[in-house]
Amino acid sequence: MSDPAERSPGPGAPGPGAPGPGAPEPSGADLARSALRAARAQARQRGEQVQQKREAKRHGLRSGARSDGRDPVPLGAALNRLLTERGWESSAAVGGVMGRWPQIVGPDIAAHCHPSSYDEAAAVLTVQCDSTAWATQLRWLARQLVARLNHELGHGTVRTIKVLGPAAPARGYGRLRAPGSKGPGDTWG
Repeated sequence: MSDPAERSPGPGAPGPGAPGPGAPEPSGADLARSALRAARAQARQRGEQVQQKREAKRHGLRSGARSDGRDPVPLGAALNRLLTERGWESSAAVGGVMGRWPQIVGPDIAAHCHPSSYDEAAAVLTVQCDSTAWATQLRWLARQLVARLNHELGHGTVRTIKVLGPAAPARGYGRLRAPGSKGPGDTWG
């Protein structure tokens, strides 16, 4: 059995892992390990400081010690908050679709069809085509377009697409007219 005084070092005695008076000096490998440990700790501390600075930038400037409603806010965040408060999210999203129509539907369809209106209450997007052939084609593609639009805008924003053919020329009622004729409506639409 060993003496208890031998087991615990006294005050002022080096702790475990530290070389004592009779212990050999650390070799080059031991010095390199301790230097590497110190460098890693410093790098970790610098990384935490950089992360804190990034978080401060991300959350914006503040007018005082604590954040409040008077703090400056980035323009995009202010616009998003305004859209949310007023309930304009779907209207803004549909307006974005009107501007990005060629990217959403493709250049072929966009060359012959364009969105003309949107009824928010019924979630109906009205699309005007330049020929009856394109109107028929778009009616066939309506389900796929609704799925693509809802993927872009959010689920349920567009329920149906109302496809309109080309606008007929103004009807001219003259003296020579066949009974039962619709005029230009016979060949247009």
